[in-house]
Amino acid sequence: MLAALHLIFPPRCIGCGGAVTDDFGLCAACWRETDFISGLVCDKCGVPLPGKNEGRAELCDECLTIARPWDRGRAAILYRDTGRRLVLALKHGDRLDLVPPLGAWLARAAEPILLPDMLVAPVPLHRWRLLKRRYNQAALLSGALARAAGLDHCPDLLARPRPTPSQEGRGREARFANMADAIQVARRRQGQIMGRPVLIVDDVMTSGATLAAAADACLAAGAASVSVAVLARVAKEG
Repeated sequence: MLAALHLIFPPRCIGCGGAVTDDFGLCAACWRETDFISGLVCDKCGVPLPGKNEGRAELCDECLTIARPWDRGRAAILYRDTGRRLVLALKHGDRLDLVPPLGAWLARAAEPILLPDMLVAPVPLHRWRLLKRRYNQAALLSGALARAAGLDHCPDLLARPRPTPSQEGRGREARFANMADAIQVARRRQGQIMGRPVLIVDDVMTSGATLAAAADACLAAGAASVSVAVLARVAKEG
């Protein structure tokens, strides 16, 4: 059945649309331009680190200098080249067909930090932005991760009661100031979070300001712990 279907609709690269052998795959060129994160990584933000993974937690320079309110974090890819194009296609290009493969990448990356009874929740969008975009890409990714890991998913755990200007083009301090008290746990979900570990999911991490606001809200509402997982991590070149 699948072979016959492929004769009519051949598998296409999710990055460029070229021919590939498997559904939801990348062609050789797009694969080379996708920086999957593996090996030794920062235990807080998931950015790759030099050296060999010896089984102990290591932190990047940024996470050594910035107090992160969450415990652990992971990222699947670096936010550049094909990875950046895929993130933007999902976020702004209505490429919902990307959710299964990108969600699978995210689930694999997050596996080392998952805990039993963990509650998975996305970074929320303000209702006006959600109305304009029609979907929350973070919620689609968090749902895929939760299904793959067999964990509870709560897409409306967090709320964004006030609209915040875009973080794009802002420096680190401005990003954190922009997100101060911008996220809270939905009142009807207060009982669901109490005493449980929470995994917050987003598509991209740059400074970590949005994730920090979400983590602070979860801890204030009684979460036992908070970890974060993002599809893509912005990393400094060189």
